[in-house]
Amino acid sequence: MSILHDLAAIIEDRKGADPDSSWTAKLLAKGPEKCAEKFGEEAIEAIIAAAKDDRENLTYEAADVLYHLLVMLAARDIPLDDVLNELARRQGLSGIAEKAARDPQ
Repeated sequence: MSILHDLAAIIEDRKGADPDSSWTAKLLAKGPEKCAEKFGEEAIEAIIAAAKDDRENLTYEAADVLYHLLVMLAARDIPLDDVLNELARRQGLSGIAEKAARDPQ
């Protein structure tokens, strides 16, 4: 199992935990919208670190982004494997071809 799978399993376990006992449980208890907001905040912090060419901070913020992405997915009951399967489906396709194949929205 990968570190992301391990982390996703821990996050899933925290869904039923007391919000006073776990940051993850507290965040999940606030609902999917708050989880998405927190993911966005972390993504912006990673963007700023990348723009400043701050490798150490970008590494730290990237870890936060991955964690909060997994929390956001858990809040909407989307398993990590669904995302990984989608990435596998796209493997070998050019980004331009993959995007053109999507239904217009």
